[in-house]
Order: sequence, then C-alpha cells, then structure tokens
Amino acid sequence: MNLPVQTVGLTKRYGGLTAVQDLDLTVRTGEVYGFLGPNGAGKTTTLRMLLGLVRPTAGTVRLLGRPVGAGQLAEVGALIEGPAFYPYLSGRENLRVLARYAGAPAERVPLVLDLVDLAGRAGDRYAGYSLGMKQRLGVAAALLKDPRLLILDEPTNGLDPSGTADMRRLIRRLGAAGCTVLLLSSHLLGEVEQVCDRVGVVSQGRLVAEGSVADLRGTVGLRVLAEPLDGAAERARELVGADRVRVVDGALELAVEPDRAAWLNTELVRAGVAVRELRPRERDLEQVFFELIGKETADVR
Repeated sequence: MNLPVQTVGLTKRYGGLTAVQDLDLTVRTGEVYGFLGPNGAGKTTTLRMLLGLVRPTAGTVRLLGRPVGAGQLAEVGALIEGPAFYPYLSGRENLRVLARYAGAPAERVPLVLDLVDLAGRAGDRYAGYSLGMKQRLGVAAALLKDPRLLILDEPTNGLDPSGTADMRRLIRRLGAAGCTVLLLSSHLLGEVEQVCDRVGVVSQGRLVAEGSVADLRGTVGLRVLAEPLDGAAERARELVGADRVRVVDGALELAVEPDRAAWLNTELVRAGVAVRELRPRERDLEQVFFELIGKETADVR
C-alpha cells in the first residue's frame, strides 16, 4: 500500500537539541490529516524532512510510497509560511509565471482559479487582494501540478471569519475530490476539528496521540436537558451519586458511562421528569489537545 506519508522512527537532532524524536506518522490516501502541536513542537522540522530539505538524523521517510528524493516531489504541492507573489501582476498572471517555472500545463491555471473561487477576480492585481484571497491564490499555486499530496501550513492564519469559512470549505472539497491533505496547525483547533478526518498531536518532538477526531475526543458522560431541572438533578444524584452530577448552563452533566442512558431516561421519567434531550457528552479537540500537551510536558519533566 503506497501511503502518501509514512515515517518510522524519524529523528532529527541539532547538536544537543532533539527537535523530532522517534516519530511514526501515517497519512492515508484521500484523507485530511491534521498535524497539531504548539510552537516549537517539531512540526516544521518534520515538514522539512518530508520535503527533503533537511536530512534526518535517524529513521525513514516515505512519500507517496517511495523514499524522499525519488522524484515524487513533482506530485506534491505545498503552501508554507504564506504565499509570495508579484504584487503588480494579476492573480492569473502570477499563476502563469509559476506554471512555467514548475513545468505545469497552462491549462491548469483557469482550473485551479475556479477551484479556489477566484475566477471572477483573476484579472485583479495581487496587491489589491484581501488576505483571504491571497491565501486562496497560494493554495491555487500549490495545486498547479495537480498534486496527489497537498501540504498546508496554517492556511487560516490571520483570516477573518469569512475567509476562514472559505478556506474550510476549500479544504473539504479537496479532500472529497481525493487529494490527500496534510494540514499543519498550532492553534484554531475548532477549525481542525471541522475539516480533518484524523489528527496527530506532537509535543516535545514526539507523537503523543493519533486517531480520528471522534476517537481522541472520546466520551466523558451524559448531558441531559429535563424539566423540572431541580427535580431531575435531585433524582439523578440519588441514582448515580451527588459527586457525579453537575448543573451547567441549564442542563445536567453526569459522569457516567453513555451506555447507561436508556436506564437513566427510564428512571427520570418514572420520577415525573420530562426528558427533552439525553446524549453523550464529548470533550472538544481543544480540551483534548491541552490535556495531551500538559501530560507530555509533565512526563518530560
């Protein structure tokens, strides 16, 4: 199976500093993979090793099923540290220049402009583009070679809510079209949560967790909307223990296994409580992220 990205024991040391340590990373075909970690966690160093810009100290890297340097970079697109274009040229003209240098067919220019929703502004000068438009043009440039793997470094950084929503929709479309997307991020975890199929969390140069967003969030109990709330809380405390029941924002939060939902619903109804909603309570990705980072920091110390 030719995975778009696979590393085994990947390590990079700079003198006495270990930037990346024993990293085993797997990105599957056609998925949007979020590579998360705080600043200085080793994400950028990992990216440079993936692209052959930095030689690993130890371990192996395979890109699109082959060792790095086997000619597959022609099938990889990347937007790193923000796009850079000629300000006095139009968006279309900038892409034509890049296409010539990259050996991409000129026919790709209108296709990628349409893909990133810039066809209507393609004739405007780059200097007049909003930040969101500049980011989308950068993605268009990364797509000129019709890559099998697209690497995006903080693509929503600095964007307003509208630009962020546009970028989110674009990433979803690319993933749905079969392009594998490796998305690097150190914050804006709510955005990652909405677009990524799987995520890997790196801290202190080590991978501390990997899996689907749902798997990483897990379930931590039940959330119940019921009337009367006081009566529901009293009965719930009798059923599961007072220390497992909290009233938060007009609802009950119960620290019990989700598979007890049917039993709990029956008991509340018997007590004369009207249950309007009862569902598993999940942590958001941001909570999981900081729990993982905090745990890893504590382990290292």
